[in-house]
Amino acid sequence: MLLSGCGVETFLDPQGPVAAQQRLHFWQVTGLMALVVLPVLTLTPWLLWRYRDRGGADYEPRWGFSRGWEIALWGGPALVVAVLAALLWINTTRLDPYAPLASDANSLRVQAVGYDWKWLFLYPDLGIASVDLLAFPAGRPLEIELTSATVMQSFFVPALGSQVYAMGGMSTWLHLGADAPGRFRGENSQYNGEGFHMQKFEAVAMDEAAFEGWAQNAATASALDTAALDALEQKGVASDLAHALDRPSDDILFGGLPDDLFARVMAETAKAPMAPHDMAAGR
Repeated sequence: MLLSGCGVETFLDPQGPVAAQQRLHFWQVTGLMALVVLPVLTLTPWLLWRYRDRGGADYEPRWGFSRGWEIALWGGPALVVAVLAALLWINTTRLDPYAPLASDANSLRVQAVGYDWKWLFLYPDLGIASVDLLAFPAGRPLEIELTSATVMQSFFVPALGSQVYAMGGMSTWLHLGADAPGRFRGENSQYNGEGFHMQKFEAVAMDEAAFEGWAQNAATASALDTAALDALEQKGVASDLAHALDRPSDDILFGGLPDDLFARVMAETAKAPMAPHDMAAGR
């Protein structure tokens, strides 16, 4: 809880509707658990003191049945479990990553492909792509389809909420949004090799005009051709890719996409055999 006030991006300082719902669910569960935990923490020291050994005096308890205590001892936990189950059901439905966000604005469709150790973001409706930069308009739903060109990866933007896995040969979905323009940290939170800790990306929410300008600038970049795809497949972070392509390391954009690239990556990954060293490493 203290981290939310220290500049650390978490769902406790939500920047979008999904993270806001997650924070609400967190406090609901925390409050209910406090009803169980606080009495235990406060009464345990009292019970230890009340029934302490007082110099060897005989302890002769007087047993008796109390209907009120029986109802309290069994009914209280049962009620807490029932309420927790209801909250879990409600919030699991609301936070379904496959469910589109309620909005009057049209969703922006993005396809994310995880590589070792970088993210490729495809904008199929705009014909552009970027590496380690997820740009989108604030206040507009973001519809992300994910896959991995290598091993299992985890797509996570803490300030916007939710986390979903990207797996080779199949696709998963995630719907996010930002309430206002801003820059947010994104990462792969699934260990998948020696460079995974450097697999970071930046999610940038812009106003509509700024996003249109960014998209127009991306459209002027060189196409995502065979040479660029070969470089993407090489293990390394975005700066290594930029060096290989002779591009600025902080601005790797592509202005043209091969047809059905996302589907091709899934198909090729699904039929690719696992290398012996990957099998030995549990990958």
